[in-house]
Amino acid sequence: MTSKLSKSMAVAPAEAPRPRSIEDLHEVLQLYNDVTQRLQVSHERLEQEVVRLTEQLEEKNRELELKKRLAALGEMAAGIAHEIRNPLGGIQLYASTLAAEVADRPLAAELVRKISNGVKGLNALVSDMLTFTRDLHLQMRSEGLGDIVAGAVDLAQPALLEHGIDLRVHAAAQTAIVHGDARLLQRVLLNLLLNAADAIAESQATRREIVVAATAAAGRLRLTVTDSGPGIPPAVLEKMFDPFFTTKHSGTGLGLAIVHRIIEAHGGSISAANRMVGGVMSGAVITIILPAANATGCAG
Repeated sequence: MTSKLSKSMAVAPAEAPRPRSIEDLHEVLQLYNDVTQRLQVSHERLEQEVVRLTEQLEEKNRELELKKRLAALGEMAAGIAHEIRNPLGGIQLYASTLAAEVADRPLAAELVRKISNGVKGLNALVSDMLTFTRDLHLQMRSEGLGDIVAGAVDLAQPALLEHGIDLRVHAAAQTAIVHGDARLLQRVLLNLLLNAADAIAESQATRREIVVAATAAAGRLRLTVTDSGPGIPPAVLEKMFDPFFTTKHSGTGLGLAIVHRIIEAHGGSISAANRMVGGVMSGAVITIILPAANATGCAG
């Protein structure tokens, strides 16, 4: 009896696992490869996103640092401007009186003329300093970009003709509508056109051309001024919107700083870069981003 019971209670040995077929193994390997590729793609995208966010953070930090420098320099400039404006008025008045007294003496008259021109230069510097430091009161409305460009071109025409520079304005830049202060935006464009003309003239470039173009998307207007000059050295690119920085023999060094401030007051941004053609530097590109009143007619 015991022998039979023991035999009946004996556990049957477990059935050995059946080996997978070659097809099953191939499927597992394919799934593994798919997961590995997805992880690789996700990793690369994550790296790209980290690089992009790092660049954005660095750019924002540079902009913040620039704003701090502009604020500090602005306070200093305002104090200096008020201190020297009144004496300049007196010097100019005395120079005018003296010019009339020595009109018949060429050498003395030439010296007085130089004094007067020096005073005018200093007065221009003071005016720019006050413009840079005072609060901007924008008259914001929907404006035709074409009218703004045309006004700036008219004022820049003497310099363009003097240096034999062709100006091309793309159709989109003539039909776009921008939301901003037309007077101040015209000043911005005039400054950029004159700077481009100076760069082309100093380079002795054979191709002398300035191109104004515009595109609009997502409620933003992108305006570019491109020249065929020598381009902008890297050291200048970093500082060109800083106040009192200039590479010109004459000038206040406040023109582009004022331009930067005007664009910033519009809720926009301005940046500079070099145009590369075939790996060779071939002029500068100034890009302005502004709020667009609408996107109609701004393609191309």
